[in-house]
Amino acid sequence: MRIDGTSRTPRTDYAGMGRRVGGGEAFMPEVEAAPARITGAPATAPTASLDALLALQAVDDALMARRKALRRSTQILDTLDELKADLLAGRVSEGRLNLLLALIGQARERNEPALDEALDAIELRARVELAKFGRFTAA
Repeated sequence: MRIDGTSRTPRTDYAGMGRRVGGGEAFMPEVEAAPARITGAPATAPTASLDALLALQAVDDALMARRKALRRSTQILDTLDELKADLLAGRVSEGRLNLLLALIGQARERNEPALDEALDAIELRARVELAKFGRFTAA
């Protein structure tokens, strides 16, 4: 639940409420013979079903999908930078290659051919490097 405003309600001055305004009589409530019956509260409107609320929460909006894609792409680029540093140092981490393959598998969206082509090339290179370790992974 989001709270937008933090304004306070206006303060009333309670000190002056007990004073008499004029020379009139003091306020006296009317006394009835029998106390008035309190009627029940009005019926509330039916609330939305829980299933409908859960369904609304499960829907990923476009902004959430964009955030996930941005996070995945950042992870892939970071892993590629670490692999580049490993290659320049003359050692390649098998764990980092497996991580890269897992990240690429999650990043497939199949809606941009150029991006998919680049991911295919990266995936092929990672599989070749894993094959050098003797790990032949199925494509």
